[in-house]
Amino acid sequence: MATETAILAGKIGAAVMQASMNKAAGWWYSPHMAAASRAIAERIPLVDLVLEVRDARIPLTSRFEPLKVYPPSSRRIVVLNKADLANRSQLKEWISYMEHHKQICYGVNSHNEKSIHKFLNFLQAQIRLLKKLDYHNSTTTVMLVGIPNVGKSVLVNSLHKIGRISAAEKGKLRHATVSPQPCETKDIKSFKIASHPNVYVLDTPGVLPPLISEVEVCSKLALTGTISDCLVDEKELAQYFLSILNSSEEYKKWAELFTDGEAEHTSHSDLEMKSKRRYASDHTQAFVVDDVRRNLYEEASSFHGRSADNRDTMRLIELQLEALFGAFRVPRDLGEDCCLKVCRKLLNLYRTGRLGHYTLDPVPNYSSYASSFSIIQDII
Repeated sequence: MATETAILAGKIGAAVMQASMNKAAGWWYSPHMAAASRAIAERIPLVDLVLEVRDARIPLTSRFEPLKVYPPSSRRIVVLNKADLANRSQLKEWISYMEHHKQICYGVNSHNEKSIHKFLNFLQAQIRLLKKLDYHNSTTTVMLVGIPNVGKSVLVNSLHKIGRISAAEKGKLRHATVSPQPCETKDIKSFKIASHPNVYVLDTPGVLPPLISEVEVCSKLALTGTISDCLVDEKELAQYFLSILNSSEEYKKWAELFTDGEAEHTSHSDLEMKSKRRYASDHTQAFVVDDVRRNLYEEASSFHGRSADNRDTMRLIELQLEALFGAFRVPRDLGEDCCLKVCRKLLNLYRTGRLGHYTLDPVPNYSSYASSFSIIQDII
């Protein structure tokens, strides 16, 4: 299975690398991204604190390249956003790894109010450490940086909302532009997130490196939605996810949902059946997600091919995609569009955490990096 995953990652990565080299098409390092990169570099020495927002599913792959020239310090915090989508135990390992190398790190779920409250308290504690003198009479400026679609704007909106409510401030809330599509933030904007003392956060556009030379990095960026799906074959992207799913333990957790087999699946109340007829096209409905999980689990658990054989593992993936036509209620008379619909729905469920929690970057071995500070710098 690992071989098939590597093959699919190679195809996707090669397509992304090709797009990154075609500057004329404007898909990659666009003029607004180049301008944003310069503006961020100018502001880094001027702000009090830099929050490097990364995707918790890819803590290494989503690092912000311009910060590699700066050593770990108390003025920089790595924020592993989308923590709810990552493998919990591996997330803890990554945070421990960062802290082992003197890099302050914090995992957060921007959509969870409790998580934001805790993060805001943590942030204010860090600011107090930085400004021991005259803390209450000073204004602090924090800048968020990161690659596209790691959730910077969602984090800003949540901090702004919670901070204003906590301070009992009146007035209309501002909102940073949020979209599932990457590169929606075009300008640097300021938002107030705390009072007494005042704390302002700068939301910045996502910036990618001008060129990425590693296919594995490109494939992970594509799968997590950091770059636009139009740059790659979406069916290959869906196959890539399924190869990761099948080689993980995630699908095995769904076994207890279907212990009674088909009998449980078909025993629905009249209300549930009406709900199916009414909302069958909405793939985010709980009963549709359960059907997707059931089909993926049954195909994977009943498959008897040799996992070391690429043809067998690819056959499993094709069987799973075939089964998902029924689970997603996608009619087959739409030609190629029907397969594309299935793939897009599948990717959406993966990216929103409905099909398990995955950390795609393995945690580096502590001892293998401890002897070389320069290598550690490259990683964190």
